[in-house]
Formats: sequence, structure tokens, C-alpha cells
Amino acid sequence: MHNKLNLTLRSFKNYLVVNRGLEPITIHGYSDCMRRVLTRLGTTRPSNRKFRRYVMGMYKKEYSYSHIVNSCLAIERYGEFIHRRLKFGRPRKPKPIIKDTLSEAEVTLMLAFAKNVREKAIMAVLAYSGIRNKELCSLKVQDVDLYNNSVRVLAGKGKKDGVVCIAPECSKILTAYLEKYPRQSEDLMFTTLRHNNKYHTNDARKLLKVVARRAKIAKRVYPHLMRHSLATNLLNRGANIFTVQQQLRHSFIDTTMVYLRSNVNRIQSEYQFYAPSYA
Repeated sequence: MHNKLNLTLRSFKNYLVVNRGLEPITIHGYSDCMRRVLTRLGTTRPSNRKFRRYVMGMYKKEYSYSHIVNSCLAIERYGEFIHRRLKFGRPRKPKPIIKDTLSEAEVTLMLAFAKNVREKAIMAVLAYSGIRNKELCSLKVQDVDLYNNSVRVLAGKGKKDGVVCIAPECSKILTAYLEKYPRQSEDLMFTTLRHNNKYHTNDARKLLKVVARRAKIAKRVYPHLMRHSLATNLLNRGANIFTVQQQLRHSFIDTTMVYLRSNVNRIQSEYQFYAPSYA
């Protein structure tokens, strides 16, 4: 079963690349999911009934929304691979609340506790631009316009291009960084120090974790939290929700609205300002 499973999953990955044209991270997720499913079901060609029982089991065990949806998607793609028609319903998507974001003071503290300009530049780009971890690692020198305080994101999430703003302070930090670590226009903005390899998403996670510990910030700090924090802090300063949408490059305003729903201080402040006087 083990060897057969490995061969089947290898073919499944090839199918996802050639027939579906999916991203490597999506292919990896689907493959890992199907390894768990097929191992549990004990065969590489389970019946449709067995697949449905597996899905029902996830509901009974009250697995998270994302786990159920991603598992159903993986099984559906696998069904296509083995020439089966499988289609599952989707649970209603919960409306989460964004919490434990970093305040302006906490982000300032982290920048202050950077041990060198390189660490500071990496954190500044994440904090001021709100780009995603993977986008940071793919960023090239030519994608950053220090004169106009903007960053061009090429082939971001959903293969979409976009331009986001950064503050002049971020441009100053990047200027100092490039003076210390000179690079050509077509070079990656950030690389590893030892071998000059492409900066990896795990490297960014480790850096933020270390600096947060250094700054004695008790919250769990990770790259995407910088994105959440930028949106929250923009709203705290009175930014329009559509400005936040453009900065985060959300296709739909509903995606951005989660930050407004989560921002109790902003809601309270606006309510008190506009509240009618009945006295």
C-alpha cells in the first residue's frame, strides 16, 4: 500500500500541474490531504460512498471550516484524477474577528529592536506595505520606487499584479539598507546572508518571532499579522475602508470589512461622534 500510495500521489501531483495548472503550495496541500484520506480509507481508489463517509466524519468531529473546505476540494480534485464525479457542499463561512494585532507602539518597538538595518528593512516593508510573506520574498529592487514611496507586487495572490504605498520612513530605511547591501535593479531585494539565496517565508517567520521576543512582545507575531496590523492601524487613524481595500489589494470589499467589524475602538469612536443627542 505504501509504495502504491506514493506512486499514485506522484501521478496526482503531475495531474494537478499539467491538467489544473495549480500553484505549488496548493498542490502540496492537496497531496498531503489525500495522503491522510487514502491512508485512513486503506485504498487508493475508495468508493464514492467511502469518500462521503469521510466528509461526514469531519462534520461530526466539528473540524474547522478551512479544514473541511480544503479537504473537500482535495477530494474533488482527486475524483477528477481517477475519473470520478465528486461534488460536496460547503459549510457556511464564519465571519471571523481579527484580534491581537500590533499597535503602532508595538510595531515601533519591534523596529527599534532590530539588530541591524537588514532586519529593520524586512520588517519595515511588511509593516508599512502590508504585502504577504511570499510577496516579500519575491520582491526585487526594481519593484520598489523609493522616490514615489510605492511597491509593485508582481504575480501576487491569484497571480494578480498591483501597486501599494509605503511611508517615506520606510523608503529611508530601504535606502540605508541598499547602501549597506548594494544590489542591482533586477536582483531580489532580500536574500540569505550566508549563501545569498532567495529569502524564504520561513526565514521571515523566524525573524519576526526572534525580534518580538527581543522586544518582549507577548503576542504571537508572524508576517501576516503585520498585514492585519497595518489595516487596523490605518482604520484607527481614520482611513477610508476603500483605501484599506486598495492597499491590501482585496478583490472584494467584503474581505476588507472584517477589519472594520473587528475594530471596536473605531466603531465606538464614530458612534460617539455621530450619536444623536436626546437630552
